[in-house]
Amino acid sequence: MALVNIESAHRKVVNALKKCIPGQGIEMLSYKRNRGIFVIKADNDEYRLVERGYLQQELHVTEKQLSRQLKSMMNREFPRSRKVRIYRMEDTACLALNRKKL
Repeated sequence: MALVNIESAHRKVVNALKKCIPGQGIEMLSYKRNRGIFVIKADNDEYRLVERGYLQQELHVTEKQLSRQLKSMMNREFPRSRKVRIYRMEDTACLALNRKKL
C-alpha cells in the first residue's frame, strides 16, 4: 500500500493485521516520513505498538485494546494529516530501517 486517506487508514490497518502471522506487522508513516506508528503482531491476540514521533513509546495490547490505542496514537501523531503512508512489514528488522525523509 502507499498513500491512504486518514479516514480509512484505521480500518485498513486493523483488517490487514488480521491477515498477518505473528512477527509481521504494519507501518504507518506521515507524509514526510518523520513520524510513525508500527504495529507488530506478537501472538494470536497480542500486538506490539511502537510510536515514534511526538512520543517515543512501546505498548503491548490485546486485540480488544488495539483499536482504541491505535486511534489515540493516530490522533497524536497525525493531527493535521490528510494522508498517511502504510507499508506491510515482513519481519521486525524493518523497524531499524531509516526511510527517506521528504
